[in-house]
Amino acid sequence: MSFSTLGLSAPILNAISELGYLTPTPIQAEAIPLALKGKNLIAAAQTGSGKTATFVLPTLEMLARSETQRKKRARALILTPTRELAVQVCKSIEAYGKNLTLKSIAIYGGVDYAPQKQALIDGVDIVVATPGRLRDLYTQRAIHFDEIELLVLDEADRMLDMGFIEDITKIIDTLPEERQNLLFSATMSRQVRELAKDTIPNAIHLSVTKKSEGKPNIDQWLVTVDKDKKSALLSHLIQENSWPQALIFIETKHGAAKLVSQLEKRGIEAEAIHSGRTQAIREQILADFKAGKVKYLISTGISARGIDIDELPLVINYDLPFPADEYVHRIGRTGRAGAAGEAISLVSKDDFKNLCMIEKRLDHLIERKVVEGFEPRKVVPVSVLNFVPKNKPVRDVAAKEARGRSESTKPDYSKRVSSKSKSSKSRSSSNNRSDNKESSADNKLPLNPWNR
Repeated sequence: MSFSTLGLSAPILNAISELGYLTPTPIQAEAIPLALKGKNLIAAAQTGSGKTATFVLPTLEMLARSETQRKKRARALILTPTRELAVQVCKSIEAYGKNLTLKSIAIYGGVDYAPQKQALIDGVDIVVATPGRLRDLYTQRAIHFDEIELLVLDEADRMLDMGFIEDITKIIDTLPEERQNLLFSATMSRQVRELAKDTIPNAIHLSVTKKSEGKPNIDQWLVTVDKDKKSALLSHLIQENSWPQALIFIETKHGAAKLVSQLEKRGIEAEAIHSGRTQAIREQILADFKAGKVKYLISTGISARGIDIDELPLVINYDLPFPADEYVHRIGRTGRAGAAGEAISLVSKDDFKNLCMIEKRLDHLIERKVVEGFEPRKVVPVSVLNFVPKNKPVRDVAAKEARGRSESTKPDYSKRVSSKSKSSKSRSSSNNRSDNKESSADNKLPLNPWNR
């Protein structure tokens, strides 16, 4: 099958052909023809499965027939969980639609409002936005939604995990009822199913997920170590192996900053990205990492959402993530397009519950190694694949920091999401809300060129 059989026009086909993309991925082959027919879709698809093109290509095709006529309007709205992902999606729109006259903009917090407002006044066709900043602009009457024809919810599970549920439902409340809806999510949690059920009527469900993601092409192993020896072990491994580049995941922004300092004291230069850094700094660090100028990048899990590095040889989990699917997303940053990759985790005794759930998710035990001189005083028990914890581990602390909540507060998903919800909560100032919520791990990628 080729893209020419999916119903796309010559300008779009020429653009993607020049990029070297000739054969659609499974999710693209299934979803694009349905989207072009105006169907509502709910798709379970991992990041890296080609899902961005799955909704961008039909969006461009449908909007190419005309242009947005009025200021402060758009005809397509794409919601994403993080700033980095919003920028990445917008770049894809520009690349695939380079032969069209459509305009797009990425809207996110952490930057000045003025340029975004001016772009909306000048006129755009497609808005790619994080929910917090978009809602801010709507309340400031900088954008109106009365001409929206298409809504895309990208990485819906991550947006809900980050606490965007109220912003999403409030935005949906303001959209025209007659519109097309596309929802993409790596996992179909109860919260995602409730959101989809109440906001996307008569939807067609698609799924291209596999239970064995993360196994092919990635050599996974872990080192058991006491928690207070992790930074010393990491320094030792870096110096012993002389890795050319590594993406290191840690749970909190404070921990990221501390680890950079600890590595620096041992003669290892590293950079960190997290929600506490400005967007300009984050973009520069990512650009330097992609160019190879930064060898070791330390990132909180959410901040890393949207990072797309070709031929990244190594991912290190300094802290194990929760939930288990997040581990699959993280290690999927390496081993792309058939290349070999390596994923290493530093595991202490208090990581045991997370480790059990991750190995249950993978359906296999991860190889263990002990590094001489770093043998743990507190032994990590041998995990079992059918382990059921009595108490769930605390969710990603970085996510709580990003959405400005205290550690003891968890988002309440107990109530069914309503497309016409009338509930409201106290809100902080608009700048703080949008900036704190938005921060940014993809899954194992398929063996095709759509690894972006």
